Amino acid sequence: MQQKIDEKIWNSNIENAILQNWHDKRIYDFKVSDNKNYVIDTPPPYPSGRPWHIGAAAHYAQIDMIARTTRMFGNNVYFPIGIDRNGLPVEIYTEKKHKIRMRQTDREEFLRLCRISLDDLEKEMIQIMKSIGLSADFADYYRTDSDEYRTLTQSTFIDLWGRGLVYSANRPNNYCPSCGTTIADAEITYEERKTNLVFLKFRLKNENEDLIVATTRPELIFACQCIIVNPNDTRYEKMYKKEVILPLFNREVKILPHHSAKSEFGSGAVMVCSYGDLNDVQVFREFGLKEIVAIDQYGKIGENGGSYSTLTIDNARKKIIDDLENAGYVVKQESILHRIPMCERSKSPVEIIPMQDYYIKQLDFLPKLREFASSLKFYPESHRQILLNWLDSVAIDWPISRRRFYGTEIPIWYCNKCKEPMLPEPGKYYRPWKDKAPFDKCVKCGHSEFTGDERTFDTWMDSSISPLFVTKYSKDVDFFAKTYPTQIRPQAKDIVRTWLYYTMLRCYQLTEKLAWSDVWIMGYGVDEYGEKMSKSKGNVIDPFPVINKHGADTFRFWSAIEANHGQDFRCSEQKIAEAQKFLTKLWNIGRFVSSFEFIRTVEVDLLPSDKWILGELSNLVAECIKGYREYNFFIPASQIRDFTWNIFASHYLELVKSRAYNDQDQNSRYSALYALHKCFSVILLLLAPICPFITEKLWTTIYSKESIHLQKFPVQSNDYGEMCKFTKAITDFNSLIWTTKRESTSENGKRYSLRDPIKAEIPDDLSQFKDDLKEMHNIQG
Repeated sequence: MQQKIDEKIWNSNIENAILQNWHDKRIYDFKVSDNKNYVIDTPPPYPSGRPWHIGAAAHYAQIDMIARTTRMFGNNVYFPIGIDRNGLPVEIYTEKKHKIRMRQTDREEFLRLCRISLDDLEKEMIQIMKSIGLSADFADYYRTDSDEYRTLTQSTFIDLWGRGLVYSANRPNNYCPSCGTTIADAEITYEERKTNLVFLKFRLKNENEDLIVATTRPELIFACQCIIVNPNDTRYEKMYKKEVILPLFNREVKILPHHSAKSEFGSGAVMVCSYGDLNDVQVFREFGLKEIVAIDQYGKIGENGGSYSTLTIDNARKKIIDDLENAGYVVKQESILHRIPMCERSKSPVEIIPMQDYYIKQLDFLPKLREFASSLKFYPESHRQILLNWLDSVAIDWPISRRRFYGTEIPIWYCNKCKEPMLPEPGKYYRPWKDKAPFDKCVKCGHSEFTGDERTFDTWMDSSISPLFVTKYSKDVDFFAKTYPTQIRPQAKDIVRTWLYYTMLRCYQLTEKLAWSDVWIMGYGVDEYGEKMSKSKGNVIDPFPVINKHGADTFRFWSAIEANHGQDFRCSEQKIAEAQKFLTKLWNIGRFVSSFEFIRTVEVDLLPSDKWILGELSNLVAECIKGYREYNFFIPASQIRDFTWNIFASHYLELVKSRAYNDQDQNSRYSALYALHKCFSVILLLLAPICPFITEKLWTTIYSKESIHLQKFPVQSNDYGEMCKFTKAITDFNSLIWTTKRESTSENGKRYSLRDPIKAEIPDDLSQFKDDLKEMHNIQG
């Protein structure tokens, strides 16, 4: 069946035909078996505005490399695809696109507009996935906002409720006024911002003395319940338990020693208000202080703020500083950089306000999760520490209720008489804000009227059950038993504290098992200056035009050769274009090799040059397989490129070219053709997970009608390993001859060409390669 490759260049337009062929023959279909099932818990990407930048596309290209690698190791791979369509980014995008505000729009209409927005974004996202050659289950991809997925989310919540792992509490929590909802610690980032540190005079009660207190939050003075100083700060030893009078508000609070006060910050004396930061929350708990609600859910000063009520935080801060200055309380102001908690989604400052929310217990599970964090196999190992650091920082249970519209609804109705929460039976999708209660009377008081909860879940409540959904938890017992736990979680490092952590927690709570055995973490795609790509910075590269211009294999090879095992990688079209040079080289080698008869088995005595290249090939196989087993695609990509370009093409092909064409000596010729085809076929097999299109075309043209992606990796052979000791001598000798010819001129003044004859001595240690070297360089004498 061997055919000669006639096309002079690799044309990436061929990729479309190959994609269609894969689709028609359904070569990646998954059928569950009794063993060797390998399930990838693929991250469902989030369409929020323009779906992807080039770094995200590179991430998914490498996840596909995991799938293809694992198939070639002989596993039955399930590579599901989902789209994460819940949560705040969807709402923000819809508000911007339609120029509306969620809370000023009918809920049904807002949800409809969200779905329309998502459908358009999803279509483009799926198109990009297919265009880069993902060998995934596109025929049955899932959406996290589907009735089926939301049913499972609600059912798992009902299950946890029944196990006593859910409770409601009114407690201070992170709150984003811009988003209008409670957020978890994992949804907070921190940003250094300039702010004023204001030094204020607090008069000691019944004394003609002031205590200087430094604060960045003077607008919260009315909610202050004590002043703390460090117990090791000797300046304030005599002030313990004394009282000071709050400026402007004339209320008395005590001075108390507490280790969290930093003597070196400001004056060393700190206001504790409800609530300026997380430390305030802790001090309130320790001292049993009574909270004064300072900020409302709209991000404004609440009714306890007196004349400052209804002002925004920024306006209140400016006004109260002016008032304090006019009243003579301000000693000085300093401009400082202050670490501000920010909402990960809205990029707005986060406040801490008391709210009634539902919580899932997580503190009790931390010891077990730490065990899991230690037993998981991390690729690369260094990223395990991100998870361990997060586990050490978890201090409260997980608040899961959100005051948003587009998300999975909390399936609870409340008795209108006694307020008893009522939960329905699992197995159906419920919308309590809209649907009639699915029960007749209250189990507590017998009343028959109910009001549904209007809140939704934190979006990680949905995302965290992805391994359960793809393995058909509570839907197909046999399928679940054969596919769960899954094998690998591939994801970016910035969601270790959210998606990775919450999945560990939820899946263990529901199944008492860890959801996967391996975790693969990829770094960020950064711009050519090393800055993380973001729309706000304007440094995002759209992958679509790049892929259309250069082709999927070029893009994929660039992503493998650029991104080294979990490290951040630089994105630039210039580097992607440079990656295309290797595919051009590979195609030219394929054209050359395809012109010769394919010798499958060794039926002749191999010559030394052929043994040498097969020894080098064996080393290549070993290095690539090692890299693939570690899911480090930089290793095979770089090793294949170096071997193919710098050893196989530059040296070996030149060594045996004359023998390959020589019909007079069949033994010599067949030895060369066997080694040629052996090397090239192995190169294609090793490269297939990284560059699936060009390898498919070359393989099915030269070697077999059966797809290369249904083959297994080659096995290392050590038969000719000892011949590798000649590699440096061969390459050094060749380089010497080439350099000599380039730098020499003939008697008539013309420059030598590389095919011109030359007189040279072949070193004794290369004597067994003498014939090939003489032919290669046209050595005379």
